[in-house]
Amino acid sequence: MINGSVFRRRPTAVDSQLQTTPDPELKLPKTSSLVIIIISNLLLQVSFFIIVSSSNAYIEHLGGTSVLSGVTLGIPTVFAGLVLLPMMKYDRGMYMLSIHVSCAGAILGHILYALAYPTKYLYLILIGRIVNGFAFSGFMYNKKYCSDARMVGIRRRTTLGSWIVITQGLGMSLGPFAGGLLYKVGFKNQIFNGYTSPGWIMAAIWAVFWVCAMKWYEDPQVEPEETFELQTPNSMPLPPKLGSSGHDIDITVTSSPQTEAALPSPKVAHVMSLPQWGVVICMCWFAMSCWFILGAWEANLPIFGASVPTFHWSPFAAGNFIALGGICAFPFLLANLFIARRIEDRHLLAFGTALGLAGLVILVSLLQTHNVSYGSLFVSWWSVALGFNLASTVTVSLLSKQLPARWNGRSSLAIQYSNYLGRVTGAVWGGSGVKVGMTGYAGFEMGLVGVGTVLFCLLWRDLKAKRG
Repeated sequence: MINGSVFRRRPTAVDSQLQTTPDPELKLPKTSSLVIIIISNLLLQVSFFIIVSSSNAYIEHLGGTSVLSGVTLGIPTVFAGLVLLPMMKYDRGMYMLSIHVSCAGAILGHILYALAYPTKYLYLILIGRIVNGFAFSGFMYNKKYCSDARMVGIRRRTTLGSWIVITQGLGMSLGPFAGGLLYKVGFKNQIFNGYTSPGWIMAAIWAVFWVCAMKWYEDPQVEPEETFELQTPNSMPLPPKLGSSGHDIDITVTSSPQTEAALPSPKVAHVMSLPQWGVVICMCWFAMSCWFILGAWEANLPIFGASVPTFHWSPFAAGNFIALGGICAFPFLLANLFIARRIEDRHLLAFGTALGLAGLVILVSLLQTHNVSYGSLFVSWWSVALGFNLASTVTVSLLSKQLPARWNGRSSLAIQYSNYLGRVTGAVWGGSGVKVGMTGYAGFEMGLVGVGTVLFCLLWRDLKAKRG
């Protein structure tokens, strides 16, 4: 204010541009493409778990054992891991190839699984699940998509990771329930019956999804993220400046040899520090542990429930029990969508791990006191399902915030291989749980959590990352 007058600066073109430019930390992909990715993850989870409730009975009907049932549940992840590296060589940093492979592998694998009954060939079940494994390579691409810096801002990655976990919870509930229900209905037919109907129905659903994906999904129209490099050119254009006449004036600064020498080398800029390596190891360990325990419980509950005289579960009853735990956990997973924007990833990881560990402690206590009931076992399963699903929310997103954006493919691959390792070994461990003894079964899982807790405590400061 001068002499009673107030001078206001007239808005410039720069002001208008700043007001209309969205915050890059909050950016999201195109809605239709994001929906396709999320639905893809849901269908992959349902495909993985729909056979859980009836596979043991199906395999025993054709002359197999419970251990083979555990192998059948876990073997797809081995082949998913094998196919990932060739796919990443040809995907050009995009995602449409993964969608095609997932749809083709899921359709063919489910059909082969269903044909084992009419052909009376036990190992066709295993072959069908191996082909399904090619489809499950999509798990990595879906996680990678939700942490891709080209489309997702740093404060939106845990939120999208929460959507991935919601589909995990839905798949873990809907899959076993649908499989058990189809077994209960029966459809007494040589081709379409309680054992084969999950395969036929999922093949049809995947065929419809394939058509929808080709219609509505769009890959990002930018250069692949792996080509992003830190450059040191002789000429570096600076952002345009506004001249006094209102026109943009391009200013170019030519670097001298001394300036060029002072610029950081790409190799030096991207050498990982010791704390970063610690975070990578910690996140991979938790990714493996979470899916080891979740996969083990999914494989073990139908077998354990059938072996307990007071339960004597059928596949339908086992599917209902597994689904009930997932359904009761779902509201909390949904609430996590909003909570994840307001709390740090490391706090969410700590809470989820503690809750899952509490479920394991409850199970050991029940086994030691010989007081296993439907209600007490349910509390234990609910705690495990919710806790380790929550903990798995942050493994990819936290790592993507700690490492350069151009390493998103590598970090996603490391996490997914850890997930696959946990899934396959957990399923085999769950299928063998009754034979090795349930106390030892739960105790080993507690040991995995204990190692993760030690890593977590040692790296507490290094696990700090932006929220959201």
